[in-house]
Amino acid sequence: MTHVTEHPLVQGGRSAAFATACVRGGVAAGLGLGALAVLVIVAWISSPYPDSGPVGALHVAAGIWLLAHGVDLVRTDTLSGLPAPLGIVPLLLVALPVWLVHRAARDTLDPGDDEVRPRPSPGGAVAAVAGGYLLVAAAVVVYSESGPLPADLITAGLWLPAVVTGAAGAGVWTALGRPLPGQRQAAAALRAAGLGTLTLLGGGAVAAAVSLAWHAGRAQASFDGLAGEWSGRVTVLLLVLALLPNMAVWGAAYGLGPGFSLGTGALATPLGLVGDPTVPPFPLLAALPAEGRGTWVHWTVAAVPLAAALVQGHRVGRAARSWPARDAALTALGAAWGCGAAVAVLAGAAGGPLGTGRLSAFGPVWWQAGAAAVLWGACVGVPVALGVRAWGRRSLRPKKPWPAPVAPIAPVTPVAQDAPVALGVRAWGRRILRPKKPRPAPVAPDAPVAPDAPVAPVARARSRWALRPGLRSVPAASAAMDAPVAVPASTASAGAPSGPAEPGAPDRPAAEAPRPPAPAETGTGRDPGSTPYADPPAGPAGYLTGDPFADPFGDPGYEPYDYLPAAWEPSPPPPPAD
Repeated sequence: MTHVTEHPLVQGGRSAAFATACVRGGVAAGLGLGALAVLVIVAWISSPYPDSGPVGALHVAAGIWLLAHGVDLVRTDTLSGLPAPLGIVPLLLVALPVWLVHRAARDTLDPGDDEVRPRPSPGGAVAAVAGGYLLVAAAVVVYSESGPLPADLITAGLWLPAVVTGAAGAGVWTALGRPLPGQRQAAAALRAAGLGTLTLLGGGAVAAAVSLAWHAGRAQASFDGLAGEWSGRVTVLLLVLALLPNMAVWGAAYGLGPGFSLGTGALATPLGLVGDPTVPPFPLLAALPAEGRGTWVHWTVAAVPLAAALVQGHRVGRAARSWPARDAALTALGAAWGCGAAVAVLAGAAGGPLGTGRLSAFGPVWWQAGAAAVLWGACVGVPVALGVRAWGRRSLRPKKPWPAPVAPIAPVTPVAQDAPVALGVRAWGRRILRPKKPRPAPVAPDAPVAPDAPVAPVARARSRWALRPGLRSVPAASAAMDAPVAVPASTASAGAPSGPAEPGAPDRPAAEAPRPPAPAETGTGRDPGSTPYADPPAGPAGYLTGDPFADPFGDPGYEPYDYLPAAWEPSPPPPPAD
């Protein structure tokens, strides 16, 4: 049985990916160097009085490419014959090599359309891209040593690897989706520091542009004095454009307070220009403030760091609404330190020596500018962050609901004295509107009764009451109702026909004998011949005076419950006592 392992294939794939990343770094270096070489060659060709041949132009291109990475150059063709350092880096030129390295590292980890292509690890990608780039840079350093602008080996060994590695790391970070630290305070501090740095640089650029426009006459005079023909003016214009970011950093340092140095014996701050500045003729340097004490116009530049600190603190405060006050203050302080670090790096790159002697220090001092940015962020940004956090917590606090309006209690209308009358009328009206129930069919009696024999009213009323549905029957009462009603002799003789029966008439059965009375109940107090419901004596005109269910008005359709109130009707209130 054959055992297949993928270990050699994986190693080979990663080795190929590492080699590809190294090649990408070398190509990025070649593209940047080639672009600058083209510009220098074009300027050399267009110059009416070139100082050297194409080899010298290539040496100049190599020196400018190294200067774009922060490497100091050394000028050997000086009037004194002594080498003079040149360390001010045009920050716009830095953007080209940094972007190329960033793109090479990003594409190394980006799969693109080929997702099965092997890729190195993030650390391997940074090392491979930076390694390939630095191989080409080392060759350029060696080549520049034989030209008019050789590289300083100390700065070449320090800044060149730092710039390339930082750009490669930024490219890998972009390829991974720009992840931030897992701790929310660190991520918020980084975002606030970046926003504050951008605000500070933008304000510095605006301040420098306003000053340059105010001194436009001096700038135009220096520009015309540097070059007379069009090729020289184009070269100076390109150099001015490359130094515009440096002017923004200088303006930010001026607004922060420390200002910038114009040689070893001069310092420009918002409070005024102190010392004897040594300034070469250049258009951008025409924007420098005049000598003497500063005025309120110079003091207004302090709004730049103030705005940056406000923006920085506001960003932290919005992110720290649900955090404790201590975490919000520490985050704002961390953002201030981050902004100070960025300003220190930019100030160190934007300044440098322009020669020896008094020109050895030119531009903002990096540690002073960084410290001023930290102080602005700590003194202004931290209170602003706490205030914004407090305001945000106030707006997020749930509002208490307003109590629902209570309806006014309706006044109680006093009951009128004729309320019983009104209730009685209402009950009578309901009786009229109530549909009458159909009467039950009459039940045939046990014994036939002569048609001419009148029936006593009490028997009729009692039989109707006994047939009412829903009532419980009483044995004694039902026995009494089943018994034939005795008719008085006078009434029977008056109502019965006399003489022999008519022929053809049906024979009528004789009246049954009366049933014997029910046995007397013991212990009830009644007579032996009495019944539970004894017939009350009849009143005049056939009315029953003792029957509680008799009709007091002589209505044969009288219903005793019609005068009772229904279950859903309120009972009438009792009459008021006298």
